Amino acid sequence: MAAIRYSKQREAIRMYLLSTKSHPTAEAVYNNIKNEHPRISLGTVYRNLNLLVEQGEALRLDCGDGVDHFDGDTRPHYHFACRGCGCVMDLEMDPIDHIDQIAGAGFDGEIQGHRVLFYGLCPDCRK
Repeated sequence: MAAIRYSKQREAIRMYLLSTKSHPTAEAVYNNIKNEHPRISLGTVYRNLNLLVEQGEALRLDCGDGVDHFDGDTRPHYHFACRGCGCVMDLEMDPIDHIDQIAGAGFDGEIQGHRVLFYGLCPDCRK
């Protein structure tokens, strides 16, 4: 596989993802970097986000709201999606990797991992 050429725009997208905990959509990424890169298009943002996900430098999250959210934090961790305001946030909690063994009990296939999305009301919406 050929090496991916360096891109200032891709690096700006990656750095933005690393700088935020908001789990932005592609449109939000675009809106936050277009002043720094006025010639960037929304299509370029989408292509570069997809490339970052393919390279393992970002996560794509399906939170059930019809749009993809992106996370620059690629370490194993869990997410929460608010059904009130739609925010997506990291949950600081101990790993629950034992659910792989629970799911694998009585299953003839091979469990290779899991994705868990918690949902409900965030602290602000709960008030």
